[in-house]
Amino acid sequence: MRHGKKVNHLGRQTAHRKAMLANMACSLIQHKRINTTVAKAKALKQFVEPMITKSKSDTTHNRRIVFSRLRQKEAVTELFRDVAAKIGDRPGGYTRIIKLGNRLGDNADMAMIELVDYNEIYNADKVAKKTTRRSRRGGKPAVAPVETKATNEEE
Repeated sequence: MRHGKKVNHLGRQTAHRKAMLANMACSLIQHKRINTTVAKAKALKQFVEPMITKSKSDTTHNRRIVFSRLRQKEAVTELFRDVAAKIGDRPGGYTRIIKLGNRLGDNADMAMIELVDYNEIYNADKVAKKTTRRSRRGGKPAVAPVETKATNEEE
């Protein structure tokens, strides 16, 4: 029975698994998307999302916690500087797993894991969307008249 055993060992011993997940997380942070197997992608999602949450508040303590798991200074810097600024308002769900099919060599299920806010294809319609406020009465125009000519003539 496997009661309470949530860790997928991925056929590796503890030190190898932690090193592999740290390397994959650094690659994900630097390249914004990576291709891997579905099992590794699910394990990586559980590994990297708490660190992205920690990067929202840039304190020395949080940097040290993340660095102890990632072990690469450049990845920690990019996580706290670039990634945290982009995902600052998102309450969770920073990564997306997209299944790609089977690998030719051994027929393993492959997947692409990516940071959600860095995909321009999925976010293209959200950026172009314009919000307008409409009232029941047709009062004010959408654009206020510009009075720059009058101020320039007075000077």
